[in-house]
Amino acid sequence: MSELKTSPETKQSLHDWLVSDAPTSRRQAKLSSYYRAWLTLKSNPMAMFGLAILSGLLFIAAFAPWLAPADPFEQDLAARLLPPGEGGYIFGSDSLGRDILSRLMYGSRITLYIVALVALMAPIVGLFVGTAAGYLGGWVDVVLMRITDIFLAFPRLVLALAFVSALGAGIENAVLAIVLTAWPPYARIARAETLTIRNADFIHAIKLQGAGAMRIITRHIWPLCISSLVIRVTLDMAGIILTAAGLGFLGLGAQPPSPEWGAMISAGRKFILDHWWVVTMPGLAIFTVSLAFNLLGDGLRDVLDPKKNK
Repeated sequence: MSELKTSPETKQSLHDWLVSDAPTSRRQAKLSSYYRAWLTLKSNPMAMFGLAILSGLLFIAAFAPWLAPADPFEQDLAARLLPPGEGGYIFGSDSLGRDILSRLMYGSRITLYIVALVALMAPIVGLFVGTAAGYLGGWVDVVLMRITDIFLAFPRLVLALAFVSALGAGIENAVLAIVLTAWPPYARIARAETLTIRNADFIHAIKLQGAGAMRIITRHIWPLCISSLVIRVTLDMAGIILTAAGLGFLGLGAQPPSPEWGAMISAGRKFILDHWWVVTMPGLAIFTVSLAFNLLGDGLRDVLDPKKNK
């Protein structure tokens, strides 16, 4: 009498099924790789600490209208420059009597908006330029890499200032300026990855099947470059936040009365000696989020590094 066939899920616990060294399907192999990556990330307490901070930031940004104790734009000149804890202002009030905590909560939306746009646009530009240069080679490689070198020759903030000054002040123009200054490192990484891949046996096999350069780049080279770019993006988030805050501080990013953290520091810098909380609170917010991205980036590097022995 033949035994009834049962799925692995019924024979083993879900954990055992996910960590199995002999996956029986492509689905199991993919889920197993994701689960092992999560276990590696979970074993890093600093990375989990950074992830917890960023998760909290996402929660605050999503529910700011319900979490904020006051309207971030409401002014009360009778309650201006109150210290933390006085008059119901947990983080104090600014020079116009606005609640600093509420403005920080709403400002997290602007920070995440800038980070998300830059994280989506800059790596894509760098990936396209770097893989095209690395795979095609010749004069294409020379031209694209020399353009990349020109962008890398200037400090990021100085170049962003030049672009945003030409484009005009505003969040969208600040994002575009940051993207124009952030893509070159991704192009360098993508080119280096492509140079190690383009002469692989599987690439030659794909060529023999009649695949063109664009198909090879987009379908077979791009997926192999993603992990390195994800690590670099996460580690670059702190620099992107600081650049955005710097543009806001100089009045070239988000415009008043927008509760952008850099603009808040700029508005409160004249009170820094007598009313320290006006600039300290947004400064601590920038520091905390930047630290969280760096900690998470270090953890992702341990997870996604293909040269790391597991």
